[in-house]
Amino acid sequence: MPLLKDGTHTENQYKVLSAEEATDALPPGDYLFPVSHIELALQFQAEGHGKSGLWLDSSDEPRISTDLLNQFTVVAVNFPKFIDGRGYSIAFLLRERLGFNGDIRAIGDVLVDQLNYMRRCGFSSFELREDQDVEVAVREMNGFTNFYQTSADEAIPAYRLRHNL
Repeated sequence: MPLLKDGTHTENQYKVLSAEEATDALPPGDYLFPVSHIELALQFQAEGHGKSGLWLDSSDEPRISTDLLNQFTVVAVNFPKFIDGRGYSIAFLLRERLGFNGDIRAIGDVLVDQLNYMRRCGFSSFELREDQDVEVAVREMNGFTNFYQTSADEAIPAYRLRHNL
């Protein structure tokens, strides 16, 4: 699936593992482990088999210590359906409350028209659904320059720009 990071189309090096696929017999490579397999992901990475990250489903609670969380460079949030908005809250919690500094990736049913909103909540990369046009996605991600509200992206809201606050 196409991956957008830093506003450009890039190579996706991570394979998302299901709970059944996440075993200690994995070949070397870069994987996103389910959050329920966090110990296995840490072990895999420590043994030098490749890079590991975590993924959370929209129904998962991000109850991970900041120290543990920041041992990973990527944490993905799955959107099982485009109408499921719980992932936005998870990204905001990871970025703002848990202080995760790495890449927060949107995976699953990710559509072009959601990207700007996802970025504002703290997402930094996006694995688009197969039928989404990458060129349109890049263009749409940069479609808005001013916003009315504050958010995780730290853009200065329009009312502060207007009044020079």
